[in-house]
Amino acid sequence: MTARIFIDGEAGTTGLQIKDRLASREDLTLVSIAPERRKDPAARAELLNSVDLVMLCLPDDAAREAVALITNPAVRVIDASTAHRTAAGWEYGFPEMDRGQAARIAAALRVANPGCYPTGAIALIRPLVAAGILPADFPVTISAVSGYSGGGKALIQRYEDPASAEPLALPFWIYGLGLEHKHVPEIQRFGLLETRPLFLPAVGRFAQGMLVQLPLQLRALPGKPSVHDVHAALAAAYAGQTFVSVEPLADGAALERLGPEGLNDTNALKLYCFGNEQHHQVVLCALLDNLGKGASGAAVQNMNLMLGLPPETGLRGA
Repeated sequence: MTARIFIDGEAGTTGLQIKDRLASREDLTLVSIAPERRKDPAARAELLNSVDLVMLCLPDDAAREAVALITNPAVRVIDASTAHRTAAGWEYGFPEMDRGQAARIAAALRVANPGCYPTGAIALIRPLVAAGILPADFPVTISAVSGYSGGGKALIQRYEDPASAEPLALPFWIYGLGLEHKHVPEIQRFGLLETRPLFLPAVGRFAQGMLVQLPLQLRALPGKPSVHDVHAALAAAYAGQTFVSVEPLADGAALERLGPEGLNDTNALKLYCFGNEQHHQVVLCALLDNLGKGASGAAVQNMNLMLGLPPETGLRGA
């Protein structure tokens, strides 16, 4: 008997991507609600309570409302919104976050899919804190750039639709200038940080892809680690993982440039360590698809775990 899956919000950017990734799967049955009944609470509640697993691809408030409609204790939920990422009773959906996280996700009833920026940031920060290289109270600074698809349908339309009422042609722009970006709480919590990190996101004029950067002055860290120490801590944390890899130092040193689109349409996450031992400086960088490992790919990976399937089922690596 195949598992029945309902994507609530299948018309949104993440919902469409998840649906596309599941379309050819014969081990699942996708169910949906008639368009004219989508705003009928009774119809939605009936469907939400009749399936094995629900994928919520909704705005935060709508996601909370959907969860409140679920009364069947057997229904499992993956929420792709920000609503439950630091909420009690929800497991954080980054399976590679530590060695036990995949098992915790597999056993969970409620899983909060990570944000795209936090996936890269936590992947870089958490192993260093856990290894004692980066103090939990260190003033961390993160910069990142995403493709405009991260802004959802409205931003995509402004870039791609010639008839858009508010066209946008900026090649690059920063935002979150009030330093209250909604992803910061999950970066701090799951990055094991005691001090709120400084996070500056940006959008580039490309559809999808992402780079997340963590610069570190190694002399400022208590143990004065070397570039090799930092790289070794990352490599040890992700050894043997299918989707997360740490690139060799030599490979990073050979690069003249790194673009954000190299892992598009995959569920892969590559971590780079660009260091200079002479100057005691390092820039750590995460490369991922904001729509893949940063959103829909991660949701499918979590779904696979929750259904007892191989986590790589239906997903592309690097």
